[in-house]
Amino acid sequence: MDAKAHALRLGLAPQRVVRVAFDDGSFVLRSPEPLKPYARCVGEWLEQWARETPDAPAFAERAADGSWRRLSWGETRQQVGRIAQSLLGLKLMPQAPIVVLSDNAVDHLLLMLAGMHIGRAVCTVSSAYCRLVRDGDYSRIHGILNTLGPALIYASDAAVYGPAIAGSGQHAVVVFSDGGETYPGALRFDSLLRTAEGPDVMRAFEAITPDTHAKYLLTSGSTGHPKVVINTHRMLCANQQMVAQAWRFLEHDKPVLCDWLPWSHTFGGNHNLNMVLRNGGFLAIDDGRPLPGLIERSVRNLREVRPTLHFNVPRGLDMLLPFLEADDALAKDFLSRLRGVFYAGASLPQSSWERLQAVARRVRGEPLWLTTSWGSTETSPAITSAHWWLDHAGVIGLPLPGTEVKFVPVGGKLEMRVRGVNVFPGYRDAPQLTAQAFDAEGYYCIGDAGRLADPEHAEQGIAFDGRVAEDFKLSSGTWVSVGTLRVHLVSALAPWAQDVVVTGHDRAEVGLLIFPSPQAAALPAQELRDKVAGVLRALHAQGGGSSQTPTRALVLGEPPSSALGEITDKGYINQGAVLRARAALVDALYAGCGETILAR
Repeated sequence: MDAKAHALRLGLAPQRVVRVAFDDGSFVLRSPEPLKPYARCVGEWLEQWARETPDAPAFAERAADGSWRRLSWGETRQQVGRIAQSLLGLKLMPQAPIVVLSDNAVDHLLLMLAGMHIGRAVCTVSSAYCRLVRDGDYSRIHGILNTLGPALIYASDAAVYGPAIAGSGQHAVVVFSDGGETYPGALRFDSLLRTAEGPDVMRAFEAITPDTHAKYLLTSGSTGHPKVVINTHRMLCANQQMVAQAWRFLEHDKPVLCDWLPWSHTFGGNHNLNMVLRNGGFLAIDDGRPLPGLIERSVRNLREVRPTLHFNVPRGLDMLLPFLEADDALAKDFLSRLRGVFYAGASLPQSSWERLQAVARRVRGEPLWLTTSWGSTETSPAITSAHWWLDHAGVIGLPLPGTEVKFVPVGGKLEMRVRGVNVFPGYRDAPQLTAQAFDAEGYYCIGDAGRLADPEHAEQGIAFDGRVAEDFKLSSGTWVSVGTLRVHLVSALAPWAQDVVVTGHDRAEVGLLIFPSPQAAALPAQELRDKVAGVLRALHAQGGGSSQTPTRALVLGEPPSSALGEITDKGYINQGAVLRARAALVDALYAGCGETILAR
């Protein structure tokens, strides 16, 4: 079956794009398909499915005994209404958000939906910051709470989060799912469900406009005061309509997801959760993670739920692959209803792509639709979609209906800038930062670079070309494209490298810090060093030049640290954070210490 036939069978929009070129070398890509009408607010989706399919399963999570706690669409709407009424009865400070300190959970979901249903913005704080609370470091949580100024703070467990909240200096209502009776003045979450919904809820719901703030999302950063990104109802609802016009099958095939991606990030919280909400699907909250000791939970959940779509980051797929490769029964269960696998958050190495397709061919006799998108917290999130059959990794799709991407020559690359109704209005209470984020034509300057996969045929899509800010020059003045080089090197070092960090800023040569894979960790140290050295020599033999061929590498003994920001809770490596935290190791790498692996 050829690529076009695959796309037709999958129910995908055709590959079409309009290209407008300018004399300065820049050009714009946009979809020729107009954006169709979309919901006024997120709550309209909940109202629709509670009315049309009240008994259909909507959400589920693991209970303490291992069973599933399930909610139908009707039950979800009923509980959201009760919580919304309780929120109105609390007379919360106007314009102040609800702040959630919790991993993904049903209580978290119900509170988030209830807040948005009455026009109250909700901000879920990243699990990375919350893990610091468990370690007794309250500085970042305090900084975030002071920045947000919440009307209500919710946390899953008073024993974990209570001390941090108590010392924050906030005068907000505090709610806990567990242990609320131990915190003076706190409310138990289940008390919010005891109030019957009154007419005030729907009056507040009808007052919501598309420009009402729905969520505040915190950008990743190394400080305790990340930027607060405004997400309006217009952004969120328009973006799901954009995706639905590219993935046409969503109109008749309700998505079934088993998803771990955190709601504090736009991937899990906007792209995935909102896809279920918009299309009346089903979401089982995966209590696993792409981490040793937790990936096994994901495997169990995926086997039981058998999703129709699977969303993950490359690290998550890499950790899942050994289980699928070793257990055909598991692979069959997982792939039995799977329409496709979607990856984002980082580029997928070609080696991982090929391993996934090998599993699919072995257990179902045909390849999988592997796809991706490109976007950011500020774009709610999807800007592009690869809504056709791809044969290899690297292409991030074409602009969705209602968006346009401008390519501007910058430092030998093409910087991508974005305009559309899915783009944020600005950072909360930060007019100067907001002004700096947009160019004179109103395009959001996202900081990523791209190029046409086929310069003569723009409909073949955009190839990601790295972060403009991550790239650096060698001492010779040669630019190193970190994003594209990293993906190439992870594939070349497969299966020994879980990930790599590229070094060499203002130095004569490119180097590597290697996070070893489980397969690598099982090898004797010298054997692993010999294998890495062999790969480095092979790369040099290909003659790619100084910017393409690392001369040295160091296999790291410690995994990436979430506390130091080296790995995000989405599971990808923060290159800059690793280089800062391990500066001494970078110096040792170039000093040629005994552990350094050289290409020669």
